[in-house]
Amino acid sequence: MGFLPARTIQLSFERFVPMSKSVKRFLSFFLCSIYIQAMAHHGWSEYDQTNLVKFSGAVTQSGYEHPHGFITLALGDRTLTAVLAPPFRMENRGLTPANIAVGAQVVVEGYINRSKPNELRAERIIVNGKVIELR
Repeated sequence: MGFLPARTIQLSFERFVPMSKSVKRFLSFFLCSIYIQAMAHHGWSEYDQTNLVKFSGAVTQSGYEHPHGFITLALGDRTLTAVLAPPFRMENRGLTPANIAVGAQVVVEGYINRSKPNELRAERIIVNGKVIELR
C-alpha cells in the first residue's frame, strides 16, 4: 500500500470540510502559536530538586505574564530571578501583581537552576506573612 501525496490528502480533506481562507489562516495561526508555546516552555529537570533553598529580599523587577511570572530580588551584591507559576495559578492562589510589585519584601523557597546559579524555580512565596504555594 503506497502513501498519497500531501496535496492529494489536502484536496480530499477540503472536499469534505470546506474552509474559507480566513478559517485556514486562523487555524494556521492557532496551530503555530501552540507549537511556539510548547517549544518555549522549559522542563523543570534543569533545577536541582535535591536542595530546597530560601531567600528573602526586596523585589526589584517583576512580571505577571505567560508562560510563568517572575520576580528579581536584590540580595546584597547579587540578584536572583525567581521563576513563579503561570498567572492563572498565581491569581487562583491569591498572589496578585500588587503583591510582587517593585519594592515588596518577599521570601521565596525553591530550587536553583543547575546552569544558571542566579535563577530559582519558586515552590512557594511568602508575602505579607501569607504563604502561597506555587506548584
